Amino acid sequence: MTETVVKRLPAESGTSGWEAISRRSFPVRTLDGGVSADWLIVGAGFAGLSAARRLAQLRPGDKIVVLEAGEIAKGTSGRNSGYMIDVPHNLSSGEYSVAGETATRTEIAENRFAIAFAADAAAEYGMSVRTFDPAGKINAAATERGMKLNANYGRSLEGIGEEHRFLDAAEMQEITGSSYYLGGLYTPGTVMIQPADYIRGFAAGLASKADIFEHSPVLKLERRGGMWKAESRNGSVTAPKAILGINGHIEDFGHFRGRLMHIFTYASMTAPFTSRSTGKDRWALLPADPMGATVRKITSDGSSRVVIRTRFTYDWTVQVGEKRLAGIAAEQRTSLDARFPDLKDVQFEHVWAGRLCLSRNHVPAFGEVDKGLYSACCENGLGTVKSTLAGVMAADLATGTHSHMLDEFSDQPVPARLPPEPLAWLGVNTVIRLQELRAGREG
Repeated sequence: MTETVVKRLPAESGTSGWEAISRRSFPVRTLDGGVSADWLIVGAGFAGLSAARRLAQLRPGDKIVVLEAGEIAKGTSGRNSGYMIDVPHNLSSGEYSVAGETATRTEIAENRFAIAFAADAAAEYGMSVRTFDPAGKINAAATERGMKLNANYGRSLEGIGEEHRFLDAAEMQEITGSSYYLGGLYTPGTVMIQPADYIRGFAAGLASKADIFEHSPVLKLERRGGMWKAESRNGSVTAPKAILGINGHIEDFGHFRGRLMHIFTYASMTAPFTSRSTGKDRWALLPADPMGATVRKITSDGSSRVVIRTRFTYDWTVQVGEKRLAGIAAEQRTSLDARFPDLKDVQFEHVWAGRLCLSRNHVPAFGEVDKGLYSACCENGLGTVKSTLAGVMAADLATGTHSHMLDEFSDQPVPARLPPEPLAWLGVNTVIRLQELRAGREG
């Protein structure tokens, strides 16, 4: 018998602007009573929902049950920046330049496979361009150092035959309305999503093929008599196989402990505005320096909003307080005002924190971790794509659906062990802060 008692999940910090402006089209269902299924999936985010969709494709007619501890799109999956990036994007590196042609091509192929899977779901479930927009992204440079980082990135992309285009200061001002940026590097393969709408649209589309229960945290998971049983507050689910799509919370289930870093990043969304000098209706900027500011503009029904994301902190408690959230929001206000002086009187309407999961060696927490129990966790800072991929690969692995991509995805080392706390906390946060200071005006 294998048994795990799961601790209570921490509360989220702040209300995600994406969730606040999203509207769900289906009622909340909560697990009530005992349920038997062919498949149990824990987590209704990018990984869990992608695994459920893939299982429905591979095993039509099987009963699939998804348990979500909170409410769909109110957790981590609805709190990210909404970039589905195809080209390499390693947040733990000092720059995005790629090295190792074979590994890079493999990663790009995996990312594009995940994006294609998401695009098929978006089309089938009727998502609009406001939710799923294949617009590409721009790595924006505000300093000479940023320009050099973009130049290095461009050379590495050219070396592997990847399409890209450099933008000068005038083109950046035409796009954004801001004179802050010296230049940019455009790559066309990124899809911009409204993450809360995407996750809710995905869940609604799966409703006929999977039973999704919200506010149904798994409090105990045990294997007995060849079956996995997940106990929640008011019911339980029993299935021969289970997939965990819970990112860093895989540690709470007894796996990969001491190997995963819980990194928080912070975002603010303005109130809606009109008639301001912010360029085109929609654009998406990543920083030339990975530790800089990510900035997006969205427009709907004649009014616009800007979202800014900056700062990273490592917290092994997996929770941050309101005081820190307010302090970082003040920093973001200064950063936004420097870019868009015309927005100084437009208040932040929503401020929030979101969790990332990283490993020291930049690998996922993936595979069969116990008999019939599969992990699709640790997205290494690109959850929209990496978690989608991991969910699909976990479903393939669990069903014995072999492919070259699954072989390559499975053939990775386990996440490296972290130093003991508080040494890990001190070391990781020191490195993060030094990199943020080096980013300067890119932040």
